[in-house]
Amino acid sequence: MKRIALISTGGTIEKTYDALTGVLANRVAVLDVMLAQMDLRGVSVSRIALMNKDSLDMTPEDHALIAATVHNALRDHDGVIVVHGTDRLAVSGEAVLERLAREGAMTKPVVFTGAMKPYELRDTDAQQNLTEALLAVQIVAPGVYVAMQNQVLAFPGVTKDRSRGTFVKA
Repeated sequence: MKRIALISTGGTIEKTYDALTGVLANRVAVLDVMLAQMDLRGVSVSRIALMNKDSLDMTPEDHALIAATVHNALRDHDGVIVVHGTDRLAVSGEAVLERLAREGAMTKPVVFTGAMKPYELRDTDAQQNLTEALLAVQIVAPGVYVAMQNQVLAFPGVTKDRSRGTFVKA
């Protein structure tokens, strides 16, 4: 049984529509709904609800907290998935890479994922990206990655290409 920690930080993947205000916002976690729809044989997922922020609102302290939480989660798990907003995902990925390298803790895989469109929308990449992250964290070598849109890219040097709506290696 693979033990996977799933750290949620918010982002587009978890945004829901508030009919009273007409706004998409990070108010209700949807990851439990997504996980309940999946066949997770052979995998035990531990949810860590760290924060529920749009990544554009993240501070340097938030990125450091994500890195520290990943470092701690690796002690008791075979891998870690971080669900994150795509706008600042690369910043957190680099922070995790730096922390794990500094601590000599690059012994298991860490996979970031998110979505360009909220799970709540019909035309979303959320379920696919979470599925890809769950697979990637079980098969990639120790390191820090992003898994989205049918690709897995290793840090360092991962950036968001806004014009194409995907991640690329710089």
